Amino acid sequence: MATFTYNYTMFKYFNRKFAISEQAPPSDVKEVFSNFSEGGSTISADQLRRFLLEHQCEPDCTEEDSKRIIENALQSRKRDQESGGDDDGDGISDSGEGLTVDEFFQFLLFDEFNGPLITQVHHDMNAPLSHYFIYTGHNSYLTGNQLSSDCSDVPIIKALQRGVRVIELDVWPNSAKDDIVVVHGRTLTTPVSLVQCLKSIKEYAFVKSRYPVIITLEDHLTQDLQAKVAEMTTQIFGDMLYFPQTDPLTEFPSPESLKDRILISTKPPKEYLDSKQFKDTSDSEREMSEDGTSPARSIEAEDKCNESDLDEEGSNPRDKKPDQQSAPQYKRLITIHAGKPKGNVRDHLKIAGDVKRLSLSEQELERASASYGADIVRFTQKHIIRVYPKGTRVTSSNYRPHIGWMYGAQMVAFNMQGHGKSLWYMQGMFRANGGCGYVKKPDFLMEKGSNSECFDPKRTLPAKTTLKVKLYMGNGWSSDFSKTHFDTFSPPDFYTKVCIVGVPADKAIKKTRVIYDDWFPVWDEEFEFPLSVPELALLRIEVREYDKHEKDDFGGQTCLPIPDLKSGFRTIPLNDEKGEQLKSVKLLMRFQFT
Repeated sequence: MATFTYNYTMFKYFNRKFAISEQAPPSDVKEVFSNFSEGGSTISADQLRRFLLEHQCEPDCTEEDSKRIIENALQSRKRDQESGGDDDGDGISDSGEGLTVDEFFQFLLFDEFNGPLITQVHHDMNAPLSHYFIYTGHNSYLTGNQLSSDCSDVPIIKALQRGVRVIELDVWPNSAKDDIVVVHGRTLTTPVSLVQCLKSIKEYAFVKSRYPVIITLEDHLTQDLQAKVAEMTTQIFGDMLYFPQTDPLTEFPSPESLKDRILISTKPPKEYLDSKQFKDTSDSEREMSEDGTSPARSIEAEDKCNESDLDEEGSNPRDKKPDQQSAPQYKRLITIHAGKPKGNVRDHLKIAGDVKRLSLSEQELERASASYGADIVRFTQKHIIRVYPKGTRVTSSNYRPHIGWMYGAQMVAFNMQGHGKSLWYMQGMFRANGGCGYVKKPDFLMEKGSNSECFDPKRTLPAKTTLKVKLYMGNGWSSDFSKTHFDTFSPPDFYTKVCIVGVPADKAIKKTRVIYDDWFPVWDEEFEFPLSVPELALLRIEVREYDKHEKDDFGGQTCLPIPDLKSGFRTIPLNDEKGEQLKSVKLLMRFQFT
């Protein structure tokens, strides 16, 4: 077993040495190896295949797969022998045509073979769009905060590369009122042209997923500019642009039928200007008014917003009658008709009528769900609810996404350029179903009882299953971080938090002991989590570095959707605070459902 020495200098004069041994296979791994090798010193291709089928629950593993794994190990062993790597007395050169226990252990550390999640799309994708949670962005064009950052197509591109399927654009007239820009109204953000955003959406829409991209437009345009938007979208997207041949829709089409297509969702012009059902305000206006006026509102900004509401003749297009204002070519392109509730939200949760999208702020949703949550669940069985952040989240922070998912809200809109645990939950949820951006809602959110009763996430239910999580060890920090990143005078002191995020009854937080002065911590600890609603649960894992006098340092995190979690020994790559995968840091864990 190899041993590493780390030297740390204190006060320029004193040298501290730390001898750290390379990690050995855990006793559980040795036991499983012995069982499947039938007590032998190596495990054959046939025995490895049986291990993958029975212990790892990998039904698609073939005999060719296991042979290929063995062949790769043999080639690696041969290279070691040729370079003198078998002179350490470990007996590798005499191991025969199979994996030794050490090679078997190293195989388990490859996340390519032993990653924690199902990597293919495996949900039924033929149901209407309202049957899915959809990966949704909020103010997708902002590079930073909500008040003064630049508007750009760069965050749109990054979101699409991550698999986000709903892109929000706030469209306004430019200063000359002859073209369209994307900008966060009533703020000091700098605009970007709509054409640039649309071209980038076309180029990157399907690099991560072939399932449909939905563009939600916050429309602050005159009739002429609405017609120009219609012309832009049809010219730029061409056949990629989907719009219904019959208007309005009585049921949304399915993600499968909309592969490689782009949809538009906004409030139709007539309803936007002369609606008795919905307020004539945009999300951005409502965000600013819910918690008081915008901190960034200035006389200049207010004047610009007032000017943008005027048409070329200086009159307000909102004062015109609906038939004068109609923009048929624009309205025809809208697949998902949107609106915002005027008055009592409950009045707009009635299921009768054509399918539509209803927008609610996080506060509106929480108030409504506290009083009539069942109505929200019933509404989202046919229609779509979009939830957006409250206006005080000027730093582009986010809210707890489960407040929407628990009640069937499909579009839980997030600031993807933001930060924090809530964004980790969002990223974790949409790692499910192959990361395609659409996650089929659990059946219980689509069902109604004999008396129209629906799922109530606040009700405590008996546990459906228990998830056993065993954390063996971690490594990779010494490769990804400098020697003094965590502690100046010694190796790091790592511990791990293991948490469940989901319905209130399933929430749990547990943590391991601290392993002091070790770049290669071995915890060997097991936790059990009874789950009443595993379909909505996420497993959150975060490694911290203990600091007695200051805030504990961050050492990596990941969030895993429990319905897609694989049983058996699994290697878990960790991510940085933004959700980008660290190059080398990973954990060895075991998952079991009972």
